[in-house]
Amino acid sequence: MSAVNEAIEAYVKIISPSFRSEMKIGNITYSEFFENKMLIIHTIRKGFTYSLFSKIQELTPFTEDDWADYLNISKKTLQRHRNDDNFLFKPIHTEKIIELAEVTNFGMEVFDSLEKFYLWLNTPCFPLGNLKPEELLKDSYGKELVMGELNRIDHGIFV
Repeated sequence: MSAVNEAIEAYVKIISPSFRSEMKIGNITYSEFFENKMLIIHTIRKGFTYSLFSKIQELTPFTEDDWADYLNISKKTLQRHRNDDNFLFKPIHTEKIIELAEVTNFGMEVFDSLEKFYLWLNTPCFPLGNLKPEELLKDSYGKELVMGELNRIDHGIFV
């Protein structure tokens, strides 16, 4: 987790020093990043670097094939970007990366482990129409349904 915290901190410093001082953003952690919606909007518009994406990818239960599918790009394209130090993801891809990172971050808080969260993601869920939560993560409406269900689980509300 410290590697992704350092990567987020470094990224926020370079995306826009003026935005950082204007918004009074000090040191920021991975979890705090999701609470600052203006920073998220700014980040989406600037685009994630591949190195930050790879740190986030390590924290998620998703494979490279899953990521390629969620981002609607080929696995080969993802691999090609890995070797480009100046590569920035397009805003649409950056937004999807942030959405999946946010779901994973909250899921790990709710379940206290990546393994338990991954098991839940891959188990059909009655309140989600007996679909696996993972199947709903391809679009933002599905992501919101998954986040809502995680919130209910976090508050002990089981349907």
